[in-house]
Amino acid sequence: VENRNRVLSRDRLLERVWGLDRQVETRSVDVHVGRLRGKLGQAGRQIETVIGMGYRFVEEPESAPPVD
Repeated sequence: VENRNRVLSRDRLLERVWGLDRQVETRSVDVHVGRLRGKLGQAGRQIETVIGMGYRFVEEPESAPPVD
């Protein structure tokens, strides 16, 4: 929440959250974010994936466009 609306890279998350350097596979962040979203339920939608960059916490998640 401290970095609301700011994109944080996987490397930055590894460093800030787990205190790890680049030696760890950054895709492990994806697994943890997925699990966190699951545990948060609807609130997990506030963690957005920014393709090719990382993740961002938003107060109001963008809603998906309606399906025709």
